[in-house]
Amino acid sequence: MTLSNPLLAAAPLIAGLMGPTILGAVPGQQQVDRPAAVQHSAAREALVVEHEAARGDAEQRRVLGYWTPQRMAAALPIGLLDTVTDGRGLLDPVTGDLLSGMTRHGGVQARPDVSGGHTEINLGRRHQASSRPQASTIGSRWSTGGAVTRTTGRVFLTLAGADFVCSASTVSSASKDLVVTAGHCVKDGQGEWAENWTFVPGYGRGGEQPYGQYAARRMFVAAPWSRSADDNHDVGMVALTTSGGRHVADVVGTQDIAFNARRGGQTYGFGYPADPPYDGDRLVYCAGRLRDDPYKQTHDQGLGCAMTAGSSGGPWMSDFDPMTGRGTITSLSSFKYSDDQHTMYGPYFGEAAKAVYATAERA
Repeated sequence: MTLSNPLLAAAPLIAGLMGPTILGAVPGQQQVDRPAAVQHSAAREALVVEHEAARGDAEQRRVLGYWTPQRMAAALPIGLLDTVTDGRGLLDPVTGDLLSGMTRHGGVQARPDVSGGHTEINLGRRHQASSRPQASTIGSRWSTGGAVTRTTGRVFLTLAGADFVCSASTVSSASKDLVVTAGHCVKDGQGEWAENWTFVPGYGRGGEQPYGQYAARRMFVAAPWSRSADDNHDVGMVALTTSGGRHVADVVGTQDIAFNARRGGQTYGFGYPADPPYDGDRLVYCAGRLRDDPYKQTHDQGLGCAMTAGSSGGPWMSDFDPMTGRGTITSLSSFKYSDDQHTMYGPYFGEAAKAVYATAERA
């Protein structure tokens, strides 16, 4: 689930940033015999892979019934799906061979040393909530309220026969049913799609579900993620079923989303980290300025953040107003390097992510 050839893997994204180049298109190929609208639709489809999830009312009821309080409590952070670490990097779960210096979205067992940063985490005791939002923190409990406490939620899913958790956020869409999360929270790279996929907005302590549960009906990922687990495109979007006949957007509201935004700048990241020192029961946030990947392994941007596995897919927002809890989603929590547990990386929302959204928002 990591880049095997970072230079080649990054090339399609760079091309996309230079203009409306179609990923996977044959250089120089002419399409003069096709109307512009058809060309645009075909280009979008070339960037998106989709999957039908819960089919019909009976299947939707089965999925929601699957997630008993006991199963939710026992679900693992998805960082434990197929990776372990010995401090040097990711290890192949079968051979034990070193794969790379990346670890999927904080899924490392070693606890981070956070004694020197702007943080509320203290090892050996539960982290405390900050009295008011901070402009710089690598992991504090969000206690200010606002829209983000409703639009952000936990995701429960099954992959390879095991139950896992991620994070996600509702996003503005024509269907009023859309959430955005990490691609690896929807599909295991070239592998299988997640099953029993359920979103619980505003998840609270002790399994509180103030706004209900929403099963997935259709899933979408960027094609480069589906083809090769390209971390540059670790983006997934899910169209949900209604709950009690109501769309999720009508119940909890939504956040805006933007693509091809200016790099860098102040950002707030949210999620439900579940590995120690967190327990997955509370909304946590990181805040600070974005910076480019110093290792040049990806085109992603990094945010100072000690959140752990379970925060995967949680939204990163620019132009965020801490008082209202509203902002514009421009990335999400994706991975960490195993030798730097204080920095989370998120994919740049370029043309591929835009195509996923354009397809998913009307599903």
